[in-house]
Amino acid sequence: MAVALLLLLGGLFGWKMLQIKQQQAAMSQQPPPAQVEAAVVTSERWQRSLQAIGSLRAVNGVRVANEIAGVVDAIQFESGQSVEAGDLLLTLDSETDQAALDTLQAEQRLAEQQYQRFADLVKQRAASQADFDEARANLDAAKARVHEQQAILDKKSIRAPFAGVVGLRLVDLGQFLQVGTPIVEIGMLNPIYVDFTIPERDLPLVAVGDLVEVSVAAQPDRAFSGSILALETSVNAESRTMLIRAQLGNPDLILRPGMFANVTAYQSRFDEVLTVPRTAISYNTYGDFVFVIEPGNQGGNVVRRRSVSTGAVRDGRVAIVSGVQEGEQVVAAGLLRLRNEQAVQIVSDDNAGGGASD
Repeated sequence: MAVALLLLLGGLFGWKMLQIKQQQAAMSQQPPPAQVEAAVVTSERWQRSLQAIGSLRAVNGVRVANEIAGVVDAIQFESGQSVEAGDLLLTLDSETDQAALDTLQAEQRLAEQQYQRFADLVKQRAASQADFDEARANLDAAKARVHEQQAILDKKSIRAPFAGVVGLRLVDLGQFLQVGTPIVEIGMLNPIYVDFTIPERDLPLVAVGDLVEVSVAAQPDRAFSGSILALETSVNAESRTMLIRAQLGNPDLILRPGMFANVTAYQSRFDEVLTVPRTAISYNTYGDFVFVIEPGNQGGNVVRRRSVSTGAVRDGRVAIVSGVQEGEQVVAAGLLRLRNEQAVQIVSDDNAGGGASD
C-alpha cells in the first residue's frame, strides 16, 4: 500500500511539473507580429492658407417699402420670383391722383396758350413786356405742378430697384399701407459677398485678388470658390480684427444672405511640408505622436513611438512640423492596439501621398 501510494503521488507530481514546464515554454515564445498598414511620410507643396469664419450677404439687398400712403390696388409678383431692375411689383390706388394730374395738365395747356398769345402781342408791340413775363412765369409754374403731380403718381407704382430674387410677400390686396410699410425683401444673389474677419497680425497674409474657398452647413461636402474683393480701411479698435470682403459665384442660388461660412483664404506662396494620413496621428493631451516602423534587432520590423509637432490639416492629411523625416514609414491606423518596440508585419502600404498639393 505504501509503495502504491508513493508511485501515485510521484506520477501526479511528475505530470504537474510537465505542465508547468510547457506553460513556461509557451510564455517564453514571442507573440506573433501585429499586422499593420503602413504610410510613407511624403513631401508636398501646400499653398499657404488662412482659416476664418464669416457670414454671407447680398451684393444688393433691401426691403422694399412705399413712399406714399395708399390702398394696394394690384400685386404683380409672386414670392420667390426673379425680377429685373424696373419690374413692376405693386401698385396703389391712384384714381384721385390721376384726376388731379388731368386738372393740372389742362391748366398747363391754358398757360401755354396764354404764353403764346402774349408772345405774338409783344412782337406786335400790342402787349407790355411785363404781361409777357407774367405769362411765361405762369407757364413754368404750371409745368412744375404737372411734374410734381406726375412724380406723386409714379410713386404709386413700386418697382424693383435692381435685378434679383424677391422674398415672401408681406402685404395683401386691398390693404392700406402707411408710409414705409415693408412690402417684400429683394436681394441680388449672384454673385454674393462673404464678409469675414482676421486678427490684425494676419493682415500681411491677405491681399485683394487672393483665392478663397467657402463652405456652409447647408452644403457640407461642397466648396464655393471666389476671390477677395476689398479690405476694410481700418482695424476694429475693440476687437483688433480686420474685416475682409470676398465675392463668390452663386449661379444656383444655393448660398443665401445671413448664412454662417467657414472661409479659407489662400496665398500665392507655397510651402514644402511633410505629411502623413490623419489616422496616423494619435492626439494626446501630453503631446501628439506616431508609431514609426523600423527594422528590429532580431530581424523583422518593430514600431517605435515618436512625438511629433503637427500643423495644418488638408484633405485627410496632416502637416508634420517636426518629429519625422521624408520617406519614413509610419503606422497608418490602429494605433491603440500597439505598444512601443512591438514587432509588426506590414500587410499593405499607403503610398499614394493623398493631399492637395496646389
